[in-house]
Amino acid sequence: MLDFKRFDYLTFDCYGTLIDWERGIVEALRPVLARHGVELSDDEILERFGTLESAVEKPPYKRYRDVLATVLDGFGEAFGFTPSAEERESFGGSVGDWPAFPDSPEALKLLSRRFKLVILSNVDDDLFALSAKRLEVEFSDVITAQQVGSYKPDLRNFRTMLERTGNQPERVLHVAQSLFHDIAPAKSLGLTTVWVNRRHDRPGFGATPPAEATPDLEVPDLITLARQSVA
Repeated sequence: MLDFKRFDYLTFDCYGTLIDWERGIVEALRPVLARHGVELSDDEILERFGTLESAVEKPPYKRYRDVLATVLDGFGEAFGFTPSAEERESFGGSVGDWPAFPDSPEALKLLSRRFKLVILSNVDDDLFALSAKRLEVEFSDVITAQQVGSYKPDLRNFRTMLERTGNQPERVLHVAQSLFHDIAPAKSLGLTTVWVNRRHDRPGFGATPPAEATPDLEVPDLITLARQSVA
């Protein structure tokens, strides 16, 4: 059990941890694929998305809207179609439609009673502003890929977060769903981590590339973490 009294800041990945990006991705992609005669299972969509996204997020930096549009291009290349400009724009802006996990608002409200909450997310500022409305809590700080000019697992994102939280890694608890994007790089910098294993009842890594990392705590959802930390 973690000693939660050690921490002043909880830093959160957003998409996959607070926002149900897998549902959002599938619901945004499936109509496009269907229009072009492509039939894939949810897991097939998510696994291909994860592979394409991680490749597109490598330097040089591009906006997340453009990352998503380029991912859609990758589906087209793989399955023999060319996405329209409208389809590319729509998928690039679909982040605002991705739903929050049902437990996220309540859990964040509980956690905000004890901790300063910070977002560390692979997203554009304007897209996160849309998602923030679904989370129903005020964050002490929001650090996006757009602000840093790189995407996690790049360590620059985590170093920026540490600078903005006072350069005291021992006072920061990083909370995330992705071993690849978050837990592994955070651990490499000596941060304490919580893995919110949203896929605990499903096989595979979903929309994130496979990775190995050992978190300090694993929970199946965010409300479990909230209840443990404020007990």
